[in-house]
Amino acid sequence: MRILILIHEFPPVGGGGGQAAFDLAKELSRRGHKITVLTSHIKGLPLEEFVDDVRIVRLPSLRKHPSHVGFFAMGLYNLSALSAGFSTIRRWHPDLIHVHFAVPAGLVAWILSRLTGVPYVLTTHLGDVPGGVPQKTGRWFRWIFPFTKPIWRDAARIVAVCEYTSSLARQHYPVNPVVIPNGVNMKDLNFGRLRIHRPPVIIFAGRFTVQKNLIEMVKILADVQDLSWICIMLGDGPLFDEVKHTIAAYGLDQRFYLSGWVTPEEVLSYLACSDLLFMPSLSEGLPVVGVQALAKGLAIITSRVGGCVELVEPGRNGFLADSGDREALCGALRSLLSNHNALIKARRASRHLARRFDIKVVVDGYETIFHEVIS
Repeated sequence: MRILILIHEFPPVGGGGGQAAFDLAKELSRRGHKITVLTSHIKGLPLEEFVDDVRIVRLPSLRKHPSHVGFFAMGLYNLSALSAGFSTIRRWHPDLIHVHFAVPAGLVAWILSRLTGVPYVLTTHLGDVPGGVPQKTGRWFRWIFPFTKPIWRDAARIVAVCEYTSSLARQHYPVNPVVIPNGVNMKDLNFGRLRIHRPPVIIFAGRFTVQKNLIEMVKILADVQDLSWICIMLGDGPLFDEVKHTIAAYGLDQRFYLSGWVTPEEVLSYLACSDLLFMPSLSEGLPVVGVQALAKGLAIITSRVGGCVELVEPGRNGFLADSGDREALCGALRSLLSNHNALIKARRASRHLARRFDIKVVVDGYETIFHEVIS
């Protein structure tokens, strides 16, 4: 099967949605499918390359930052992808288009499908659904919402990465997405023996945006500074400097390490040296870093939002709390950081729970859908 993938950000650019798409593409390629990805170019990356037999074509978009993208750059990506996609379909004759995110790339998939007759499967990750990430996309959807309806209506199939994302899509469009979670290649993660670091290492990885609630995260950790811990924060974004200043204001400079933007491979390396993933987010789909943390055997403390609830069995491999409940989040941190036996048990439980997100099972689900569509 020949599959044309459309996505506006792809590793090493972007966040978890791009990594999820890459993991899918690599496993599909391993199974003998031919994959071409059309994504955005950023300075310093090749315009075209093959990675694990996945052909990656990066198109002009004037994107300047790997961590965040504006509406203008997304629009330019769409123009480039429309031209390159039409040319690719004429020359390469893909069996189907797999598009990640209804906005922005969904529009390209819809137009290409109308022009060429090639069907498309849409995977929605949360930020492309109205109400999914209101802090980031609320004002966009006020005026683009009517134009998104055909994208959802005409998709051959729709996949949501978690039940929460699926339920939001059902609220706004006449669709019923199949839920297939983001996956992780258990074979590639190079598991090591679990041990608690001294002091225990707390980690966050993602964009420094309002959605991630990072200022509150620093304040919560300040409330438990009597305990032994250090915190690694991976990523970049518009709130980076404010997070840094908040850490300094609490006198915690020696307890935090802020890396700036890192590659997906570096994220996995840092996870392997950590004990606990902390995500007090205001909204989430199914965060890829959460699935990776499970597979690496990290305890997880996170907000009771979106797909995060699918990562945690409370009291077994971590804890869930309302994103605004500082007392509950502090209590969860104390229960694990002050009891190393509880922490190692939670870490072992995470590694066990990770099996449900094995990329092989995830791709089985996608292959079934793809074969239904092209037949």
